[in-house]
Amino acid sequence: MPTDNLIESLRGRLVVSCQAYPGEPMRTPETMRRVAQAVVAGGAAGVRAQGLEDIAELRAHLTVPIIGLVKEGEDGVFITPTLDLALACVRAGADIVAIDGTRRARPDGRSVAEVIAAVHDAGAAVMVDCAETADVLACAEAGADIIGTTLAGYAPGRAKTPGPDLEFVREAAAAVDAPIMAEGRYHSPADVEAGFAAGAFSVTVGTAITHPTTITTWFAAATPTP
Repeated sequence: MPTDNLIESLRGRLVVSCQAYPGEPMRTPETMRRVAQAVVAGGAAGVRAQGLEDIAELRAHLTVPIIGLVKEGEDGVFITPTLDLALACVRAGADIVAIDGTRRARPDGRSVAEVIAAVHDAGAAVMVDCAETADVLACAEAGADIIGTTLAGYAPGRAKTPGPDLEFVREAAAAVDAPIMAEGRYHSPADVEAGFAAGAFSVTVGTAITHPTTITTWFAAATPTP
């Protein structure tokens, strides 16, 4: 699917992030693939997947757009932190590569603009995970195809809000013409509606749909203590 049509297929639609953390029972490519198939059956227009094996497994079974990334480390720039990893995501089958879109230095010394250009040359689109409006402006100038609010509250620039940072979505949508992917702490259908009302092009939900351990803690916290 041509890049423009692929991105347009996400307009006004839900994307679901299908990820499990290292050491968890669901941390296998086959499990994540089955989770992805389930959310697509439920109406997800696209999925977000972490890890080259997961991306390849999902690509072999799904036709919806795959936003692929690789996480390395836990601090600083860790979402697809190098150009080599971004290109590996393309080879694994990602239609859109998600990268850190903050203005922090990347481990390989590449700029966001360099990574975007190289991924475009490889035939894929780029989603940038941003933390503040200055990131949004810089990434739009660099040619990002989709701008995500993913890192708001998780990187320097904005305080972490209890739920979705809807004000960030509003600011980003007003600041640039690029599609805004609202992501980060969207935990209910009402949150998704609010994200679209704030100006999002698409909304990504992860934990509230695909991470049963966390979801269970929410319900367990509401039960009487023995």
